[in-house]
Amino acid sequence: MSDETRDTVYIGKKPIMAYVTSTLIQLASLPSVSIKARGMTIGRAVDVAQIISRKTENAGYTIGDIRIGSESLESQDGRTRNVSTIEIEVKRNQ
Repeated sequence: MSDETRDTVYIGKKPIMAYVTSTLIQLASLPSVSIKARGMTIGRAVDVAQIISRKTENAGYTIGDIRIGSESLESQDGRTRNVSTIEIEVKRNQ
């Protein structure tokens, strides 16, 4: 397993707290974790980052760099379309 895979949480359709828990478990042993999402799950990724930074502020987690972009994907009908992406870094305070 590569380093990039271990410190990244990909957001999908599970309940938000499942991603919050997964991110917090990784932050226990890593200095920072990236939360990645695209398309309709971007809002869920923002919610996960906000829950971690606001509800656990006593634990010292903050939001770091936020990167946005787009990817070209082929839809089911064969056409190429752009899908928005976001990557939010959550890190432990030193």
